[in-house]
Amino acid sequence: MTTNTITAANTHSHSHSVGRIDFAKAAPKVFRSLIGFDAAAREGLDPALVELIQIRASHLNHCAYCLHMHTNDARKAGESEDRLHMVAVWREARHFFSAQECAALALTEAVTLIADGGVPDDVYADAAAQFDEQELAHVLSLILTINTWNRIALSTAKVAGTDERK
Repeated sequence: MTTNTITAANTHSHSHSVGRIDFAKAAPKVFRSLIGFDAAAREGLDPALVELIQIRASHLNHCAYCLHMHTNDARKAGESEDRLHMVAVWREARHFFSAQECAALALTEAVTLIADGGVPDDVYADAAAQFDEQELAHVLSLILTINTWNRIALSTAKVAGTDERK
């Protein structure tokens, strides 16, 4: 079995000295399926919007591995430092984001925190007003994929700054 050994403390102050699986190697078919789902979800969406959604979900899930990866991807794609710094507080900094981006960020929060009360009708209606049905389905799919990636990274103790994509 291939493992990742982590000795640094995570955000919950737990130390990981037990080896964790390398998910891609342990379940390659599942991993490839997730990559395909992720790629399909992105189709037709503005790459800047994709990164904003992934960054916000990663904030909410406390996933430093994915947050580091997606903020770097956003920078490489030309995203401004100002907007990157404002994603976590977008409601107080709406002037940094378009109405469509705000709707996507609100939907990202509602879906990511779904156990806290589901997706409110007003949040869904706002997103539906900003996106056509196909775009909205892709936004929802992207939110689902980043939440899955966050959970994989957190449960297998991925370390921020060690982007393993090839």
